[in-house]
Amino acid sequence: MTKDVLVSISGKHMGIVSQPDEVIEAVGTDDDEIEVVTPASYYCRNGKHYIIYDEVMEGMPGTIKNKIKISGQDSLEIMKTGMSNSHMVFEKNKKNLTYYRTPYGQMLVGVNTRDMQISVKEDKIDVLVSYELDVNHEPLADCKIRMNITSKECADFLKSS
Repeated sequence: MTKDVLVSISGKHMGIVSQPDEVIEAVGTDDDEIEVVTPASYYCRNGKHYIIYDEVMEGMPGTIKNKIKISGQDSLEIMKTGMSNSHMVFEKNKKNLTYYRTPYGQMLVGVNTRDMQISVKEDKIDVLVSYELDVNHEPLADCKIRMNITSKECADFLKSS
């Protein structure tokens, strides 16, 4: 894999538990799917894959620095710093807690990873994670994250084909 990659991340919340309106607004409505496609930097160190990219929040100044760390077939970490701060750890069949700080306040977020599929090839990494999300120990939603990380040259080639 080259240093310059294109990362596509899509997330979906399904079966959102009835919560107060302000919580629903924070995560979207039932079955909303969000997708981000952005250039990123990739490197591999000690058998772990790292993807780093900046995220711009619509209507707000500043950026969020994102780092994704993939360790083997059963561990994924998403670290955010800047306007929002969090360190979410996804490990198959395990629940992890983290504080998620946003410009609107801090929440205790629980991530119970049900399933994780990671495929690493020469010019592409595919990740699919299914998990339960809770906020302040209250069930919120069943979620899925899909990530596709592709070498920029490979992505450019596919676009021109």
